[in-house]
Amino acid sequence: MHRHFILHKPYGYLSQFVYQLKRNKKLLGELYDFPSGTMAIGRLDEDSEGLLLLTTDGKVSEQICSKKVDKEYYVQVDGIITEEAIKQLMTGVEIGFEGTKYMTKPCKAFIVNVIPDFGARAKKIRDDRHGPTSWASIIVNEGKFRQIRKMTAAVGFPTLRLVRVRIGNVHLNALKAGEVVEVESFLNFNNNGNNNINEKL
Repeated sequence: MHRHFILHKPYGYLSQFVYQLKRNKKLLGELYDFPSGTMAIGRLDEDSEGLLLLTTDGKVSEQICSKKVDKEYYVQVDGIITEEAIKQLMTGVEIGFEGTKYMTKPCKAFIVNVIPDFGARAKKIRDDRHGPTSWASIIVNEGKFRQIRKMTAAVGFPTLRLVRVRIGNVHLNALKAGEVVEVESFLNFNNNGNNNINEKL
């Protein structure tokens, strides 16, 4: 019987269970007693936070990764982001990827005025003495390496904090950093409509 989990990955953890290099790294297995064979569906960088799906079913992982599902990120940037910058993000911006230039696909983006209470990050964000910050939502259905960070930098607003809040119609909701919820399945996984997974959160 396969098992499925929703996790709020904290800052400073790798999205994996095994790390072969000698440096000490925080791994997902430290957060919960996951069963043998659990794998993360997609990844978040070590310095990114938020929604991560996990499963023991490789077929489910492949199905979700193969779909062009929306992934929504709340991003705190250096400076007060402008509507012009938002329009640039939505149209597509040029970033570096694997040593070449890449134009991101059109996406959805908007300025976020009411910030959810994500809690304090393990590593403190720089304080207001260094200038103002602001938040935006960026929704993409592609996932190049560190794409969101590269996109905000490309329009002049470097990322300070990045939190994934949605994958398809599965939302982070009120899950706290490090909290895990086990769900029955990831059925009806898509970009629209309601999902019974959310009723459990």
